[in-house]
Amino acid sequence: MAASSSELPGGAVSSVVRVGNTVRRRMAERADYVHRLLAHFEAHRWTAAPRFLGVDDEGREVLSYLEGHVAWEEEQPDGVGSDECLQVVGRLVREFHDLTAGASLAEGAEVVCHNDLAPRNTVYRSAGDLLRPVAFIDWDSAAPGKRIHDVAHACWQYVGLGPRYADVADAARRVRLLCDAYGLDDRRDVVETILWWQDRCWRGIDAKADAGDEAMSYLRARGAVSDVRACYDWVAEHRTVFEAAMK
Repeated sequence: MAASSSELPGGAVSSVVRVGNTVRRRMAERADYVHRLLAHFEAHRWTAAPRFLGVDDEGREVLSYLEGHVAWEEEQPDGVGSDECLQVVGRLVREFHDLTAGASLAEGAEVVCHNDLAPRNTVYRSAGDLLRPVAFIDWDSAAPGKRIHDVAHACWQYVGLGPRYADVADAARRVRLLCDAYGLDDRRDVVETILWWQDRCWRGIDAKADAGDEAMSYLRARGAVSDVRACYDWVAEHRTVFEAAMK
């Protein structure tokens, strides 16, 4: 009997389907690199990423399904945005960075970066009464890079840096908490790199939408460009507060 299939939520750019204990996805542009990266994690018994299982009859990549809660909606259960979750995220990022440092996949760079670390790409499972991060998914943007690139992106996304955050001092404290959990030694460029990511993000969506990319047009129509620009302006406005927290 064939395994039943169902579309998984949260796929704003491409459709993701669960078939039994597997996930089926359209091949990304750099799929071969991502598959080698996932194989590297498997060889080192790092369980915080899906396993690449092959290609199906429809030409889709087949990945292992990671049971848990993926935080893709704006409203999340208690615990997803907690300090404890930030610390777990920091430690998990450090683990895969250390696993790729010096590996051929890093191609001479410091590490391999995920480049899209965010709650929507994180699997959470119950730990007592609260949820805790256990794995990262959607490695399509992975590439050689600097440790600070992933750390800064994680600070932006997991802390939720933007105008909806009323307490700037608390946001700065939580950015430092994530950096502490990761063990980042040089923090001089954390805020600058957060701003770099935000600027790069809205400009990238805008440019690709102008070029006719349907997925990026969809995101822009939903307000992604204006939302990210607002986040950039907010971080820039409070830059001195965040930089002081890094010292």
